[in-house]
Amino acid sequence: MVYSPYSKLGRYVLAACAVSLGAVSLGAQTAPSAPVPAGPNPSRVDIFTGYSYFGAHGQVKPAGINYSSVDEGAAGSGAYYFNKYVGAEVLFTAHPDGNNDGLYTGSAGPIFRAPMQNFTLFAHALAGGARIGGPNNSGTPFYHEPYQWGPTLAVGGGMDYDLPFLNHRFSLRLFQADYRYIHADFGPYTPPPTPGVMGGRANLSAVELSAGIVTHFGSIVPPPPVTLACVASPETGYPGDPITVTGTAANLNPKKTATYTWTTDGGTITGTSNVANIDTKASNPGSYTAKGHVTEGKKPGEMADCSAAYTIKAFEPPTVTCSANPSSVNPGESSTITANGVSPQNRPLTYSYSATAGSITGNTSTATLSTAGAAPGTITVTCNVVDDKGQTASQTTTVTVNAPPPPPAPTTSNLCSINFDRDKRRPTRVDNEAKACLDDISLNLQRSSDAKLAVVGNAAGGERMGNKLAAERAVNTKDYLVKEKGIDASRVAAYTGTQDGKTVTMTLIPAGATLDSTGITAVDESAVKARPRTAAATRHHKK
Repeated sequence: MVYSPYSKLGRYVLAACAVSLGAVSLGAQTAPSAPVPAGPNPSRVDIFTGYSYFGAHGQVKPAGINYSSVDEGAAGSGAYYFNKYVGAEVLFTAHPDGNNDGLYTGSAGPIFRAPMQNFTLFAHALAGGARIGGPNNSGTPFYHEPYQWGPTLAVGGGMDYDLPFLNHRFSLRLFQADYRYIHADFGPYTPPPTPGVMGGRANLSAVELSAGIVTHFGSIVPPPPVTLACVASPETGYPGDPITVTGTAANLNPKKTATYTWTTDGGTITGTSNVANIDTKASNPGSYTAKGHVTEGKKPGEMADCSAAYTIKAFEPPTVTCSANPSSVNPGESSTITANGVSPQNRPLTYSYSATAGSITGNTSTATLSTAGAAPGTITVTCNVVDDKGQTASQTTTVTVNAPPPPPAPTTSNLCSINFDRDKRRPTRVDNEAKACLDDISLNLQRSSDAKLAVVGNAAGGERMGNKLAAERAVNTKDYLVKEKGIDASRVAAYTGTQDGKTVTMTLIPAGATLDSTGITAVDESAVKARPRTAAATRHHKK
C-alpha cells in the first residue's frame, strides 16, 4: 500500500538542501574573519539532511499482519549546543512509501558529542510522536489501517567527518544508527471477513539508518587572539653581561609561520625567533626596555607585542657570608670557618680572617679556628674579602667554646651476696663459705675509704619469724666485717629486704651516691644481738 508518490519525498529533500545552502551563504556573510583556532572548535548549530532507511519489526495485533521495512526515506535534524559536548536536538523522518506501511516521526531530546580532529562522534536520546499507517494485506478481502498518531522513542548515535573545504562548514554524516520504538492504537478490533479497517494495536521495534550532509553554524569558542609575553633573564646585569629576552606566544596557528622582531633602547639586540640576545658592553648604568613583536598574518588577532624591562647597574663591591661548623666546640677542639664571597661583576677575590681568641689559619674560602688555650665562652671570627679594585666586604660568625662537663655522679654498685641455707640449725650464722665474699668486700671498703656499705638480710617465704632471721643475718654479717675485718661500724648499715631467700645482699655506696631504699628497712641494731662466728661454733661443738 503506497500512501503518496515518492516524488513528494524528492521535493522534501531538495527543499531541505536548499534551506541548508541558503543558511550556509548567510553564515558565510556574517562569519567573523578570524582564523579557525587550532584543534577542534565545534559549531554552535548543526543542520542535518539526508537519506534514511526504516527497518520495522512488529505487527498489528490481534490480526497478526507484519509491518515491512521502508527502503527509501528522508531525515532532517537541527541541534543547538550549549557547550562543546551537550546540546538539544529536534529530528524529523519521513518514510511514506513502504510496501504495506508508511511513517512520519518528529522527536526531540538531548544530544551529546565528542569532537575530535576531523571526526565527531555523537549520541542522542529522543522522544516524540509518530504518524504511522498500515500495514495492509493484498488479499481478498483487503485490510489496512489509516494513519494514526502514537508515541515514539529513539536512541542511538553516529559519526560525522569534517569536510576540509569552505572552512570546515560541512561534514559528511557517515552513519546515524537509531533504535526506534513506536506504539499505535488503531481502535477496536473488527475481525474478518469484514473488509477495510480492522483496528488493533501495534508495538514496533525498528532500526533507522541515515546518512547525509551536516551544515555547521557559529562556534562554541571564538578564536582567541594571539598573545605574546616576554621576560629578560637576568633582569639585572652589569656592563658587558649578556641578557637574553625570551618571548612566549599563545594561540598561534600551527599551520602558519610566525615572524618575530625585536628592538631595545639600550645596547644591541639580535634575534629572529622567540629568543633574542642583548649586548650590553656599551650600555651605561640605567633602566632599559626590550620590545618584541610576533605576527602570523595581517588580520586582527594575528599579531601581538610585548616588552621586558632590564637594568644595567654600576659595578658594586663584593659581599661575603661567614659560617662556622661546628658552631659549638669543647675546649681545644677546632671549627671550620667557611666564607662565601660574591663579586656582582665576577671579579677575583682575596680572603683573610681574624678571631678574638684562639688562633685561625687559612687564606682561601675556608679557614680553621683552633680553640687551644681559649677560655670557655664565645669567640667572634671575622671573614674578609677584597676584589682586584680594592673594594672590600666583611662578615662575622661566632664559635662557642663549651665549659668542661661536670664529672658523672657516683652510683651504687651491687657486690656479692652470701647464702644461709646450708646450716639448718643455725640459719643466721656466717659460715666459712661466706668468708670469701666478705673478705673481698672488706678489700673494696679499704680501697674506697669514703664509701659505705648496705647489708640487706632476707628470709625465705616459709621461714617462721622470717623478719627476725633476716635482721640477724644482716647484723651477723656486719659484725664479721667490723670485728674480724676491722671495718668502721659507721660505714656499714644493716637492713632487711623482701627478697625470697636465706641471703644477705650487699651494695657499695660511694661518696656522693644515694642508696635506693625501695623495699628495704633499717634494722634496729640495739634490739638485735650479733652472734660471732667463733662463739657460735664453740657452743655447737660443746653440745
